[in-house]
Amino acid sequence: MTLRRVLVAVFVLLCGSATAQTAARLTSPVRARLAPRPLQIHPVVFYVAKGAADACGQGCDTWIAIEGQIDGSAAARFRRFFKPLRDRHLPIYITSPGGNLEQALAMGAFLHEKPAVVRVARTIVRECGFEAQDSDVCLKLKQSGRALTSDLWTRNAICNSACPYFLLGASTREVAPDTALGVHSAKVITQFLGVVPTAEMLAAANQRGRARSDGLLASYFARMGADNGLLKLVSTVKFEDVHVLTRDEIIRFGIDRREQVETPWQFENGGRSMAGKVVTQKAEGEASHRLLQWRLICISTEQFELDVQRPATKSVFPTVAIGNATAAPLAFTQIVSKTPGSEFWGVRLTRATVDKLVGQPQFEFIESSQGPDRRHAERTELSTEGLSRALDTLLPTCPSKETVAAQRPSGQAAAK
Repeated sequence: MTLRRVLVAVFVLLCGSATAQTAARLTSPVRARLAPRPLQIHPVVFYVAKGAADACGQGCDTWIAIEGQIDGSAAARFRRFFKPLRDRHLPIYITSPGGNLEQALAMGAFLHEKPAVVRVARTIVRECGFEAQDSDVCLKLKQSGRALTSDLWTRNAICNSACPYFLLGASTREVAPDTALGVHSAKVITQFLGVVPTAEMLAAANQRGRARSDGLLASYFARMGADNGLLKLVSTVKFEDVHVLTRDEIIRFGIDRREQVETPWQFENGGRSMAGKVVTQKAEGEASHRLLQWRLICISTEQFELDVQRPATKSVFPTVAIGNATAAPLAFTQIVSKTPGSEFWGVRLTRATVDKLVGQPQFEFIESSQGPDRRHAERTELSTEGLSRALDTLLPTCPSKETVAAQRPSGQAAAK
């Protein structure tokens, strides 16, 4: 019996640690809300989700959700699922720990023939109620074939191992700043039927499997027009490890070339209710991209605090402000931070000012720095997308002005 007859090689890419690494990249105070319980690993499912108006972009409320491990029959199931939807041009949102390499490449190649938009995000099906999203009850709903009322959430979404290769198949690829793309080398799984393999047989099988894996990826990258630098990086990462791509790498490898990326504002029900968003951008004169985290917190239904967390600067007398919401820019005050390498800035806002902010499509973020040679001001336009909907959800959780006044110690003045 020859080696060719007894060997079955399956190429699998799996990863289980990217969620923790995502949390490490997003520093407190939001870190505590970035560690959901580990999900069960289930075969990938495909379904149509329907959300609120503009849930998946301007004028978009319906999308294709993909989640789970890419298993050995994923490509065939994906083609069958996609066939009746091909003329609807729905965006695709995926979160996956990875899986079978050949199946991921087949799915990406199928997608490459269409004008597809793929983004990394979690779809939260409301109809699952209190059931976990990976429970048997919820998975049965997702396999029912009907559109499910859902929400989109980029935070904690992962696309690991084989998943980024599927992403490369899309003509438009968008990676939010609070998601993670993890890569590592392929693992060759071999089965010998009818014989006990010798060490030489195992070595030969692994060598052949590795060569085939490298050939598949090289051919796929050439077809997709992808940067081979990603292949070189992947080859340096052990299967047991994971490398979470930085924003600079995501741009350099051509996965998502947008220099500034921001999430919509979303309501967050953590230890304290708030609306938040995350932005990644490259500031003038900086070598790499940085992460900005925004929070709108209600003190009462009439008083709010707007905070921003950014990497610490080395400038003398830095200032932070926002414009467009009022005639004059609103200056922030620096907040004492115990987070190494980060700065926190905040400003109090009245309900009227927040309403003005909601009523415009964007606001201006103004950062000034005083160096030894000159003073520099950098202005960035940031979107208010999603802020109106997030505020509508936030307001019912806010204490009333009267409640706050009653809780204030005698003689303490209200914040202006």
